[in-house]
Amino acid sequence: MNEILLRDLDGDGVLRLTLNDARRRNALSEAMMAALGAALAEAGSDPAVRVVILAADGPAFCAGHDLKEMTAGRAAPDRGRAYFSRVMSLCSGVMQAIVTCPKPVIAEVTGIATAAGCQLVASCDLALAAETAQFSTPGVHIGLFCSTPMVALSRNVHSKHAMEMLLTGDMIPAARAAEIGLVNRTVAPDALREATLEMARRIASKSSMTLATGKRAFYAQREMTLAEAYDYASKVMVENMLARDAEEGIGAFIDKRAPHWQDR
Repeated sequence: MNEILLRDLDGDGVLRLTLNDARRRNALSEAMMAALGAALAEAGSDPAVRVVILAADGPAFCAGHDLKEMTAGRAAPDRGRAYFSRVMSLCSGVMQAIVTCPKPVIAEVTGIATAAGCQLVASCDLALAAETAQFSTPGVHIGLFCSTPMVALSRNVHSKHAMEMLLTGDMIPAARAAEIGLVNRTVAPDALREATLEMARRIASKSSMTLATGKRAFYAQREMTLAEAYDYASKVMVENMLARDAEEGIGAFIDKRAPHWQDR
């Protein structure tokens, strides 16, 4: 049996995680979510990993939850309440693991990304999409509002754009996804992999300490008031200035030479 999640780490510290269940349109089955959560945890603690690319095999990036698997859970005496709660908790944990992972995570989107698959894209720090990619939160079509995808979506795009996707369930093209900020930009399908890798390698060339500091601070300050955010960010800057790599980076800039990172 093929692995449902492939792992490939290159010499530049770029880890490529590939959803590999094309037969089920890379649905977020329990097995897929468990594998993805474990891979993200491992990547976060592995000093050899500097950036993570989240990609997929087949025509769909991710079609969301495995509805056949979910429907089978209704057979329980509680009509699936405990099972659904466990699945939603597992999914929420994976999405938060992307945000809390100290390594930047870039989505490389081909094909469609729907429901929790769209949530997966929105949860990543950056996203590049093929010009042919499409996105939607179509739960309303089947009587199930995309409430958990809403959390990530509403933190990426303007409220009215998020509500339009959530209330209509309409599929939007990659160009529109870029306009509203769901993805950073679109790329020709045959150039997507190289464009994502080029971005990942540019980021990987930075101090991993600096990247982890910045990513953690970015998500923390978003939930604060303006005054709280500045107070917090000022303290982060002070600690960052005292770090070895900041001293080295500033010195290298002044000396007009390339910095030598120690990631501390």
